Amino acid sequence: MRKVILDANFLLLPFQFKIDIFGEIEALIGRFEPIVLSTTIEELKKLSAKKSSKISRLALSALKVAEKCRLIEARAKPGENYDDVLLRVAREESCLVATNDRKLRNKLRETGVPTIFLRQRSYLQVEGYI
Repeated sequence: MRKVILDANFLLLPFQFKIDIFGEIEALIGRFEPIVLSTTIEELKKLSAKKSSKISRLALSALKVAEKCRLIEARAKPGENYDDVLLRVAREESCLVATNDRKLRNKLRETGVPTIFLRQRSYLQVEGYI
C-alpha cells in the first residue's frame, strides 16, 4: 500500500473546492495510507490562530481532516522550512506527496518524488507515479 503525505494546503481542498480528497486519491492510485507530518499540524494551528475568520475556519476544518491520517513526528533541522521537512520525509519514507504548492511540486519533481495535485479546480492528478 502506497503512503501519501498530505500538505497543509491540500487539506484545505475539501472546503475550498468540495472535493473528496481521500476518494479521489484512491481512484488515482488505489488503496493508500494518508499521512500528515507534525510540522503540517503546527502550520495549520498557526493558520487557525489568524485574525481572518475565514482562514481560521478553514484551518480548523483541515485539522479535523488530518485526524483521519497517520501522524509522523517530524522536526525541522536548522535552516529547514516546512517544505524542506516534507521533502526530506517523503524521500526517506518513499511517499507520494499531495500538495498544490507550485514551488514545492517543482522541488519534489526535481528529486523524483511523485506528487498529487488539483487540476482545473475540479479533479486530482498524479505526476511522476508509475
